[in-house]
Amino acid sequence: MKYKGIYFSLINFLLKKPMIRKFGKNKTEESIKKARVLYKRMLEKTEDIGSNNPMSGNIYSAYVFMAVCRAGNFCVDDFKEVIVEFLNNKLIGKLIGGFDLNNPEDMKKFSYRMHRMEEWADKHPEYKDKTWDFNFDEDLHRDGFYYHFTRCPLEKFARDNGYLDLLPMCCDIDYLMFEKGKGVLHRESTLASGGKICDYWIVGDKNRDPK
Repeated sequence: MKYKGIYFSLINFLLKKPMIRKFGKNKTEESIKKARVLYKRMLEKTEDIGSNNPMSGNIYSAYVFMAVCRAGNFCVDDFKEVIVEFLNNKLIGKLIGGFDLNNPEDMKKFSYRMHRMEEWADKHPEYKDKTWDFNFDEDLHRDGFYYHFTRCPLEKFARDNGYLDLLPMCCDIDYLMFEKGKGVLHRESTLASGGKICDYWIVGDKNRDPK
């Protein structure tokens, strides 16, 4: 995939402060400098899933976290704390907030967005076997919204290039992102952990007994 510096620069701009608090200024600056080179190499090794693929941002973003963590040789649990603080930044909150998944209309909008991503893959057969495959099941649960993947470019890259130890860190971001939208992600398996699917069952956080 082609390098896009905006992802690396913006994410690291917001990562830098929590990293300095956790790891110190010198270690942070050294790690980010090394990570940019590593980030470019990671993208060079990644199959193109389409420059206008609406899911491409997942790769560009996740690789930043993995590149910085690997470049600094940080403990995954320590770096997770940095990611949590990063996601609590007010700017990030504005970018990903605005959703209340307890609201049926907002849940419907989220469902529509996911189906649009599936439609993109259907309209671009040259990338269909390289990008995420969306599998929806409206009958599996009474509440919320469900879908799963059996194919994930992030998992393929991580497994083929020695980053599988870092991928669960990125998978866990899903939980935090849905929390920002007042939702709860229920998940039984991930491809990163050796499962056959990566499942998403999302319900509003006010639902104490989802079915």
